[in-house]
Amino acid sequence: MLRKRLILRFINLWPPYLGPGIRVRRIDLARGLVEVEMRLRWWNRNYVGTHYGGSLYSMCDPFYMLILMEQLGARFTVWDKSAAVRFRKPGRGTVRARFEITPEEIEQIRATAMREGKAEPVFVARVVDTEGQLIAEVEKLVHVKYEKKKRGG
Repeated sequence: MLRKRLILRFINLWPPYLGPGIRVRRIDLARGLVEVEMRLRWWNRNYVGTHYGGSLYSMCDPFYMLILMEQLGARFTVWDKSAAVRFRKPGRGTVRARFEITPEEIEQIRATAMREGKAEPVFVARVVDTEGQLIAEVEKLVHVKYEKKKRGG
């Protein structure tokens, strides 16, 4: 429990999240789940008064990679390989995103990486407003490499 609170505190104080006001509301890397939100403030608005696109992407950036790193362990190298953002509607008010990788998906990624040496799963995060309207979709391609020998030893 202490580890979760420390991770949550660190992420919420991390400058790329602190500046635009991105808040991690729930983090459970061991269960493959993260929930994030961002309120619209004067300092995170763009020229036309809606959420700045860079902040919408930033709130989605590290979480699939972090979940996989925690779930797969030291024999797997995990990196974000590419990302694409599709803005669907101007974001106003509070926006939220949820990141979840199921145990079945984790096992499929693990098996593929162990069999082929690597896996490159694609995830899509949905950024929604308080009414559940889609604001943006962030597609993430994550590179997972299996190393037969444990790193660092």
